[in-house]
Amino acid sequence: MMIDILIWILALLAGAALGAIFFGGLWWTVRKGLTARRPGLLFLASMLARSAIVIIGFYLIAGDSWIKLLAALLGFIGMRAVITRLARHSGYFEPQGAQRAAE
Repeated sequence: MMIDILIWILALLAGAALGAIFFGGLWWTVRKGLTARRPGLLFLASMLARSAIVIIGFYLIAGDSWIKLLAALLGFIGMRAVITRLARHSGYFEPQGAQRAAE
């Protein structure tokens, strides 16, 4: 029983790592896509790479256990909340008028 809990915690952490890769990569893509020469190609390549990494990661984590898959999904969704909060507090998404008013 103790080993099962450890495995679930590791699956949760692995899902969080996948979430950090996926949503961190999305955040990076949006930031770089605004100034890229070919933003469509950047967004397409990023989506394909991030999706492939996450699908393969979930497949490897889950193995034959739906409980490990569920734990990984919870970690993935939890990391979405963390990355969203970090992106909001970075000041990057504030309107430019609000940045000038603060100065």
